[in-house]
Amino acid sequence: MRHALTCPPINASDREATPSFNVLIAYEDFETGKHAKETYDFLVENVGHDCHFTNQMWKFDVLPLPRLQAIALEDAAHADIIIVSSKARELPAHVTSWIEAWLAQAQHPLALVALFQTTPAEPDGINRARQYLAEVARRGNMEFFAQPDLTSQEVAGPAQIPGASRLVDQTLSGLAGAVRKQSAFPRWTLNE
Repeated sequence: MRHALTCPPINASDREATPSFNVLIAYEDFETGKHAKETYDFLVENVGHDCHFTNQMWKFDVLPLPRLQAIALEDAAHADIIIVSSKARELPAHVTSWIEAWLAQAQHPLALVALFQTTPAEPDGINRARQYLAEVARRGNMEFFAQPDLTSQEVAGPAQIPGASRLVDQTLSGLAGAVRKQSAFPRWTLNE
């Protein structure tokens, strides 16, 4: 197998062109989808003047369907950022299967974002799901952004955690900063 690094010549119009970022959102239900969309909107609002954003949203429920999973897999192959928004329990097997399938592809997103909604009854689920997604990001050589791990006392809700909204804002600001950094450089790809 031969790899060649191709870099098209950069002309003035390429430097002035607005970079495009494709965001894929995988979500569990209406509330987690809303949470992920708010995160996407934050990115657009804070980086949108520097980049053009597009998104696709996939509900966990449709990922077991082979035809839809294939389309979602294709969307993941073209994604720059993947946001997984879930409740605190472990991710369903069909979701981890889909994640493993896009992770096995040659091209990976720049970043993986994990968003969780927890309840006091599920404090350990967030840690298992977060650890799995952090491992996926490590294996895929992606940046990983997530809400901080929460202890069972903290799971009561962000409004009741002193400084929680500040931590979420820092995570989102870090993600926006990473997008700005990536948009400053033209993309180079490896061709096989």
